[in-house]
Amino acid sequence: ENINLCLSTFITCECILSGILSANGKRVLHIDRNPYYGGESASISPLEELYKKFNVPGPGKAMGQGRHWSVDLVPKFLLASGPLVQMLLYTEVTRYLDFKVVEGSFVYRGGRVHRVPCTEAQAQASDLMGRFDKRRFRKFLLFALNFDESDRRRHHELDPQRRTARDVFRHFDLGSEVVEFVGHAVALHSSDEYLEQPFLQTMRRIQLYAESQDRYGHSPYLYPLYGLGELLQAFGRLSTDHGGGYLLNHPVEDIVMESGKVAGVKSEGRVFRCKQLICEPSYVPERVRSAARLIRVVCLLNHPIRDTEDAKSCYIIIPQTQLRRKSDIYICMVSYAHNIAPEGKYVAVVSTTVETSNPEREVQPGLELLEPIVQKFVSITSFFVPLDDGRRSQIFVSRSYDASAHFETECEDIRDMYRRMMGSELSLRGLRGEQGGRDEASGQRSAQQPPPSDLPACSASCGRR
Repeated sequence: ENINLCLSTFITCECILSGILSANGKRVLHIDRNPYYGGESASISPLEELYKKFNVPGPGKAMGQGRHWSVDLVPKFLLASGPLVQMLLYTEVTRYLDFKVVEGSFVYRGGRVHRVPCTEAQAQASDLMGRFDKRRFRKFLLFALNFDESDRRRHHELDPQRRTARDVFRHFDLGSEVVEFVGHAVALHSSDEYLEQPFLQTMRRIQLYAESQDRYGHSPYLYPLYGLGELLQAFGRLSTDHGGGYLLNHPVEDIVMESGKVAGVKSEGRVFRCKQLICEPSYVPERVRSAARLIRVVCLLNHPIRDTEDAKSCYIIIPQTQLRRKSDIYICMVSYAHNIAPEGKYVAVVSTTVETSNPEREVQPGLELLEPIVQKFVSITSFFVPLDDGRRSQIFVSRSYDASAHFETECEDIRDMYRRMMGSELSLRGLRGEQGGRDEASGQRSAQQPPPSDLPACSASCGRR
């Protein structure tokens, strides 16, 4: 069988690329050794399967019916104006999905959590800053939100390509504690390396966060009803609509090479010939290296997280400097409000990059915020990156999921893989679905497809099932 592209396993990077490439006319086949969608990012249901996966006895009757649970092993939130939402809209996969706004975005300081301020009103009400810090933060925020790379009048005589983020913070006399939450909880940098880099990217990140926050008000984040498994299945349906195929529960026995390039994938004695292969690291261990270790602790709760205003869903970032670490700690919490658990039940995941020989002790500050915990499930995994860019072999390997609980890093990986595969930048212009898109002749958007800023929302949810 001859196809343009073969994908082994079915995680976020692969499934989104399959939807985009299928919509562009590529013939795509998915082969997955698992009997379910998602691989390491699967949504586990019923609850009994989660206990079985981690070899934990239970669950007890107090946890309710197992079929009412859908627990994401690697939960990730979407920024409401972020690149993944753009991809959802342009591929029209939103017609298969419902989303709901995450109720709060918080940052940890001094042993408790605080709501992240990103507007003048929020800054005035915030207990993260004193009176003078609030005044300086307001001036910085006005600069950041109105910054325009092409308009030098808005640069405050700061060259965005040469002056660093640290220079900008000093220009506005921001204190270290303000810099901490701006850099890690608003710009969503995962380390402090950005401080010595040109500040343009940080301004873009702050603007993206603010635009996402403005979209629905509660927070900048969205999460699909019924969990991320719905997102994977939606892209699967999109690929199928464009002629793609699926083989679940099929082991990959061999990757067939000819003259140094991939020629096919062998599964159950059958060879599926292809011109390109996308796969996650576990299928080609000889083509990746371990760059770090990650710990994730899935926690089942029967209460909201304290100091979050009884939010039914939230995102908490513990900046590295708060615990004298090199990596942030992330807490992602969703609940019955997103239809992933029975009434009154919550699922929180604490994650970070491992820095010591005792990973569980490293995440203890995050776990303490969740107490009491009904049950926790601990996993420690490697973060793999490809050894080469794949252009020579035409085997393109995605990176493992990082420790963060948002999709920004994965979207960067998607764009990078597309660039290496196709030799051009990923442009969402021109992608067409069945009900709209851009007119290829005029370049104008058809009336049936809303622009990305019009992601439908109703009662803090969007999309349709």
